[in-house]
Amino acid sequence: MFVLLLVLFAVLFGFGFLHPIWWVAAAVLAYGATRHGRGHGGGLSRGGGSDLGDYRGPRDYQDYQDYRERRDRQDRWDRRYTRQNRARRRREDRREHQHHR
Repeated sequence: MFVLLLVLFAVLFGFGFLHPIWWVAAAVLAYGATRHGRGHGGGLSRGGGSDLGDYRGPRDYQDYQDYRERRDRQDRWDRRYTRQNRARRRREDRREHQHHR
C-alpha cells in the first residue's frame, strides 16, 4: 500500500511540471495519506512492505510516556486514598460498635 501511494505521488508530482494542478493533487494525496494513517492507528510506516517495520515514531513513544505517567499518578492516588478510606471506615465502625453497646 505504501509503495502504491509513493508511486502515485511521484507520478502526480511529475505531471506537475506539465500543469501545476497536479502538484495540488499530489499535496492532497500526501496530506490525506498522513491524516488517514494517524487517525486509524496505523500509518504509512505500518504497511507490510515497509522497511520501517513496527517502529511507530517518537510521537507514539511520547504518547506511551504520557499514558505511563497518568497510570502511575492514578495508582499513587488510589493507594493514598484507599488507605485513608480504610482508616476512616475502621474509625466509623468503632464508633458504631461503641454506640450499640
